[in-house]
Amino acid sequence: MRTLLLGGAGFIGLHLARRLVADGHQVTIVDDFSRGRDDADLDRLRSYPAVRVVSGDLTDPDTWAALPSGWDQIYLLAAVVGVRNVEQDPARVVRVNTLAALHMLDWVAPGERVFFASTSEVYAGGVTAGVVPVPTPETVPTMISDITAPRFAYAASKLLGEAAFLHTARARGFETVVGRFHNVYGPRMGADHVVPEMSLRALRGADPFPVPGADQYRAFCHVDDAVEAMLRLMAAPAAAGQIVHIGNDREETNIGDLAKLVLRVAGVSPAIAAEPAPPGSVTRRCPDLSRLRELTGYEPTVSLEEGVRSTFAWYREHGWP
Repeated sequence: MRTLLLGGAGFIGLHLARRLVADGHQVTIVDDFSRGRDDADLDRLRSYPAVRVVSGDLTDPDTWAALPSGWDQIYLLAAVVGVRNVEQDPARVVRVNTLAALHMLDWVAPGERVFFASTSEVYAGGVTAGVVPVPTPETVPTMISDITAPRFAYAASKLLGEAAFLHTARARGFETVVGRFHNVYGPRMGADHVVPEMSLRALRGADPFPVPGADQYRAFCHVDDAVEAMLRLMAAPAAAGQIVHIGNDREETNIGDLAKLVLRVAGVSPAIAAEPAPPGSVTRRCPDLSRLRELTGYEPTVSLEEGVRSTFAWYREHGWP
């Protein structure tokens, strides 16, 4: 296959690229490196004849004009993500995420198949209001609990993308799959997400060890499982035109217990200091994966302990600036 990864130098993108190359496909990565890293991991991919890396700003129409068409699969993963980035500059989140999606819709050709990366944040308002069940299926209504909240800027940009891709695909004759990621984690993720953040804090010897939102619950999905789900969805004809949750519903965990696991893996035992949860974060998040299973037969295979161990080992070796 000829596969285009937009935002392919980022966290999920690079893991997906590795898998595609291992499976024998040709991969073109486009990234502006504002979040994706131009590093040794990407250099190793560059060494493969089947991989091409292009530096480009997906908010600029000229970048799209220079890209060829005729792809077997296209993944739009490029976005401004991360709670800190969203809270610091929500206007940038809306601008970048929306322009990348809308420019792509002007560019994509009939007959191509597109994966649009969305997020569980799109229905977080309903969880907070107590009107959405957990584990959560794709059929729940979305709602706005506070349109002024900086975190809603990210959810709003992804909701727009979901609607734009699903409706435009019908009108323009291409296929699209919307994947809503739920707490995907793993090596090379950055430093602004809970598992790597805890890992780096443990490596730096924090004592006391702060744990914001220690009483909240999440279901974490290792990136290898997320990649497997994406590939299965893109190979499933019945997934076209659908919104599908991607995650791991088998090991929902308390954030305080996650901190204890990270500390055990790190071999340290500082005092844990529970702190208030970040503003706007939901008390519990776990996907209902019935639709994903029905479409693809997917089952998560990486246990939380195994995933935390591999993630911690990566950060111990590489750190993060």
